[in-house]
Amino acid sequence: MNEPSSLTSRVTDLLCEALQIDPPPAEMDLIAAGLLDSIGFMHLFAAMETEFGIGVTAADLSPDRFRSVERIAAFVSAKQEQAGPQAESAETAVLTDPRTGRERRRVAVSGVREVAAAVAECRAAAAGWAAHTPRERARRLLRLADLVEERSAEYVAAEQAGTGKPAAEAAGEVEQCADLLRFYAGALRTGRSPAPGGFLPGRESWVRWEPLGVVGVIVPWNYPLMMAAWRIGPALAAGNTVVLKPALTTPDTALLLARDAAAALGPGVLLTVPGDRDTGRLLVESDVDAVAFTGSETGGRDVVARAGLRRVSLELGGNCPAVVLPDAPPDTCQGLVAAATYNAGQSCASPARVITLRENYEQTVEGLAKAMAERRAGVDFGPLNNADQAARYDRIVARSAARVEHVAPLAPPPGEEDGHWRPGRILADLPADDPAVREEVFAPVLTVQAADDHAEAVALANGVPQALAASVWGARADEVLDLAGQLDAGEVWVNCHLEQTAELPHGGRGASGHGTDMSVLALTEYQRPKTVTARVGRS
Repeated sequence: MNEPSSLTSRVTDLLCEALQIDPPPAEMDLIAAGLLDSIGFMHLFAAMETEFGIGVTAADLSPDRFRSVERIAAFVSAKQEQAGPQAESAETAVLTDPRTGRERRRVAVSGVREVAAAVAECRAAAAGWAAHTPRERARRLLRLADLVEERSAEYVAAEQAGTGKPAAEAAGEVEQCADLLRFYAGALRTGRSPAPGGFLPGRESWVRWEPLGVVGVIVPWNYPLMMAAWRIGPALAAGNTVVLKPALTTPDTALLLARDAAAALGPGVLLTVPGDRDTGRLLVESDVDAVAFTGSETGGRDVVARAGLRRVSLELGGNCPAVVLPDAPPDTCQGLVAAATYNAGQSCASPARVITLRENYEQTVEGLAKAMAERRAGVDFGPLNNADQAARYDRIVARSAARVEHVAPLAPPPGEEDGHWRPGRILADLPADDPAVREEVFAPVLTVQAADDHAEAVALANGVPQALAASVWGARADEVLDLAGQLDAGEVWVNCHLEQTAELPHGGRGASGHGTDMSVLALTEYQRPKTVTARVGRS
């Protein structure tokens, strides 16, 4: 154990290096002096993880703990004493930059103690948050949206660090996060219950919508901030408190959300527990009242098995079809390729399987190949998120029996050649059971299949276990709307793809999970109705 004076000296050196400042007096108020702003906190926490082997958990997010060198030293000392002699070798994860493959930071992996503390803090805050009037909860959610927007540059930088997204994509997703929070601030004030009335003789009845309590939210690495907003927005609006578990590789924006939520919503309303799959399992098995999970089908099945009788909302894989008819609009191939390469194709709702009629098969393959050749990884879209995902891409492509393959160029920026860059690909003339068709590549890859007629096209489209989203491309309203009705998917686009807004619900079927994200319908995922019937007048 370090003596306080030695520890204070180490903390001073760490602050100087992390914040690029001269040594401050031990008792100086670093926040009031403007030395510790939001970005400074982020640098400080990362430096503490590296220097002392301890991480700042959700339960620690109080500015007063870090207001001065003395308080930071006391915090570190308490953490080390709490963890025992092995404190400085506590489990940490090395995070890499997807653009370079190089280490970018280390983060403490939340374990039993951290998860239990976060859930307990949310449990303690649940009654107070639920007791707020809709107007007050809305006011606080609007303040959180304002903070996200005011600090958008910080959020964009954090999102890029974890995902490698181009700045424009990251900025758009930060904007969507703020928009979703504002949407639910308004939606929570609307009525969704049957109108009160005398449904029984001499009785008056009405329905109350009550929060579930504490919701454990687990989100993936492809849209760390936006997927969090899809889940926490309606959960918080409905009156629940939330423990958010981001993916191991992308905790950055989730930590920022927890920090800003503490200021806007109050302590314990939204907490973040960074960690790995075991952290997620601990959260599912903890004292939460419901679980909202976005991720793989395998992960979803594991959540269901561990959650028991508690409420579970799942948004899983997509492997989405796009049916292209002979009279599809001229910009169809460009639209599909743009959607398939957005976020490097790492979206459950991205088009993955293009299905045509035989008469427009060759034309569609050529059009997609031409459009894909103009989309370059490193210029037009970012890298895959991690080494495992890059290996998945390589494995599926290597096993594919496609006899026609068009590969787009790679153009990583100088110095980023070792990142997880993978080119866009068009795979055609392949069997119906090809791995690239049956498995979700989750990358900038489009397969192309031909059908004899509409019925076979629908059969191919519905021929995989996932049923999340789909699109139909054609000119005749009667044909495209009929096909849209036959496709087994929770969301279908006509002559467009991957276009979403907070007002419209999104959710899957089958192996794509169950539950609803976005729209006012999502509020009911995190509430339970209570019918109240009162006797009025004489019997």
